[in-house]
Amino acid sequence: MAGVDEASYREFVGARRRTLLRTAFLLTGDWHAAEDVVQETLAKVYVSWRKVRRREDAVGYARRTLLNAYIDSTRRPWRREHAVDTVPDRVGHGDPADLGAPDTRDRLMAALARVPARQRAVLVLRFWEDLSVEQVAELLDCSSGNVKSQTARGLERLRELLGADELVALRDAV
Repeated sequence: MAGVDEASYREFVGARRRTLLRTAFLLTGDWHAAEDVVQETLAKVYVSWRKVRRREDAVGYARRTLLNAYIDSTRRPWRREHAVDTVPDRVGHGDPADLGAPDTRDRLMAALARVPARQRAVLVLRFWEDLSVEQVAELLDCSSGNVKSQTARGLERLRELLGADELVALRDAV
């Protein structure tokens, strides 16, 4: 990669890595897995950097690459998730995924860990990243109707896990 491209890539990584890591954490529920997904994402973005930079949509490309890397990681047999009764201690302080009270965050993260990967991706993109149905559909390469049904199923699963009243309380706490 030419020196100019290398500098612009470093600048992009410096500006976006933290945001990508937060999104990956919300998807995976594990900081180590999130770092792996982000590393894989940044490696793929690096390889395509000249093409990505010309399209002037590096953020969208990185986000889509992150989602694909996350979904691929859930398909690998040695990386399959296992539901646990308690969420391990959190890493770091002042993390934006911390929704106020630690027990609120822990309850939500434990429930999200039990939502299927595709539904979790839709929920994180819709409600954490605040993307529209159409934007999520484009990122996941599916129809808007699919995003809507995955959102409904994901929210229903959260209601089953948390109870309707608990889900409303969590929403209000955020």
